[in-house]
Amino acid sequence: MFPKNTWYVACTPDEIDGKPLGRTICNEQIVFFRAEQGKVAAVEDFCPHRGAPLSLGFVRNGQLVCGYHGLEMGCDGKCSSMPGQRVRGFPSIRAYPVVERHGFIWVWTGDATLADPDKIPELHWANNPDWAYGGGLYHVQCDYRLMVDNLMDLTHETYVHASSIGQPEIEEAAPETKVNGDEVITSRYMENISAPPFWQAALRGNNLADDVPVDRWQICRFTPPSHVMIEVGVAHAGKGGYDAPAEFKASSIVVDFITPETETSIWYFWGMARNFNPQDQALTDRIREGQGKIFAEDLDMLESQQRNLLKYADRQLLKLNIDGGGVQARRIIDRLLKEEATSSADTAVAS
Repeated sequence: MFPKNTWYVACTPDEIDGKPLGRTICNEQIVFFRAEQGKVAAVEDFCPHRGAPLSLGFVRNGQLVCGYHGLEMGCDGKCSSMPGQRVRGFPSIRAYPVVERHGFIWVWTGDATLADPDKIPELHWANNPDWAYGGGLYHVQCDYRLMVDNLMDLTHETYVHASSIGQPEIEEAAPETKVNGDEVITSRYMENISAPPFWQAALRGNNLADDVPVDRWQICRFTPPSHVMIEVGVAHAGKGGYDAPAEFKASSIVVDFITPETETSIWYFWGMARNFNPQDQALTDRIREGQGKIFAEDLDMLESQQRNLLKYADRQLLKLNIDGGGVQARRIIDRLLKEEATSSADTAVAS
């Protein structure tokens, strides 16, 4: 259903400030917390004493304390102590590879021996003072692949986001999809059009006129397991479009980390990174608020779509040229799932 030998965004650092966080990822119930020296840790959300969720406890001196009877767990999943009891012989619970990087906490839910931190995607904007980032989190009741489909085909903006980023020119401009290894890129360019409300505001945010014709672009990049980065922007028409000098455009990267919770639910980490007026926190806040409202418009559609697909499970869906990005992304996911299954079967035979 979803690859496990890969890195997923589990949470943001603020979510574990001063308290543990319980979160299901790829059907694994995990608790995240800060251990000794502030190191991030992740273990099964299960106390080996009486089965209580450890996420209902608290952190003391870098140890995770069960809120039921006070059993203490270390970041390695081993019992360290319990008031008046000898517990060091208790069986360990599972510990998960976890890394804090680029403003996110990443977890590996598969074979821990394969967890290579170098495989965490490099986000060039995350630690660069020339860029600003603002984002949020939505819990959505849908298959993670439906969100990938949604982000790789932005034709829906004309209808779902008509009052913010949608406009008829989107569906009138044919997208182009290409595959480069495990990356799928779907591009769409629009020339000499009016900027929709969201991009008018972005132009003003970069001290540019918002009432002149613009060239607009959308370049969607999927990488496994379910990450989608979208280069978006507008430039004053005739100034070079995507390649226009910075003084004539407002451009950003829409950041989408889609983390499966179950087969029909996800944690959706969304945001926008921009490289104009990065020091303007008020602008960052306005963009985040506007983007949050835009993404919220997708939720009802995706959740309704999921319910329909479950109800009509035997229906075959149509594929059009606009679906190219999503179709190619699913092919990559299917290949990775098959490779993972084959590897697991080979390991089982060898043992």
